[in-house]
Amino acid sequence: METINAILGKIENAKALDFGDIFNKSIELFKKVWLQGLVMLLLTLVLMLPFYIIMYLPLIAMGLFDNELLQQGQEQNLAILVPFYIFMFVFAFFAMIIGFGLKSAFYRICKIKDLNEAGSDDYFYFFKRPYLGKTIKLAAMTFGISLVALLLCVLPIFYAMVPIALINVVYAFNPDISASEIVKIGFKLGNKKWLLTFGLLFVSSILAQLVGMIMCFIGVFVTASFAYLPMYFIYKESIGFEEADEINSIGDTSE
Repeated sequence: METINAILGKIENAKALDFGDIFNKSIELFKKVWLQGLVMLLLTLVLMLPFYIIMYLPLIAMGLFDNELLQQGQEQNLAILVPFYIFMFVFAFFAMIIGFGLKSAFYRICKIKDLNEAGSDDYFYFFKRPYLGKTIKLAAMTFGISLVALLLCVLPIFYAMVPIALINVVYAFNPDISASEIVKIGFKLGNKKWLLTFGLLFVSSILAQLVGMIMCFIGVFVTASFAYLPMYFIYKESIGFEEADEINSIGDTSE
């Protein structure tokens, strides 16, 4: 396992990355992992479905109750909505945990497909021991960062969205270092490659939506994962994988 200082050093000395090169590589990798990306998205929706049901049932009940009050000429007590807003906050947090864990697992699958490694498509890798606690902790940290950024007049979220997106991929390939170190690496890489990463996020997201809508809208489920792939290559080209580095060093020595 690489130390945080070694990883930060790689980021500091990382080569300049080409927008077009990463974009083209993302397209090629998408051809290999589009099915896994679709499965990841469907699993996310299925796992969050119970929370949607629990959230909307009280909302429907309150709507019926509100209509009854209006018919009687009474006003609704806004205090009744407080538990609903609290539950929405809790729901958003659980949704963050589910999305964070599945997306990190998706990046592991991307590496397997990209490097033709042996391995299974384990979508629940980061929900198992010993990583479940760290997945929850990192989801809480990114949720808190996002919330603070939104409270600061929204604009800071445009800055924070880049490191937050990279924290997922950093965790995927460095699950054994501490949560605070993973966040530190994510922000370090985000600061170093912010403009490139933001541009790739923006373009790939727009393209995924447009192509998905052309495919009768339901295609959005198929193309959505394309927006995640540039983050994988930014990590790969900036930090790389320890196993690959060791193989390369052995090859250089043998020569």
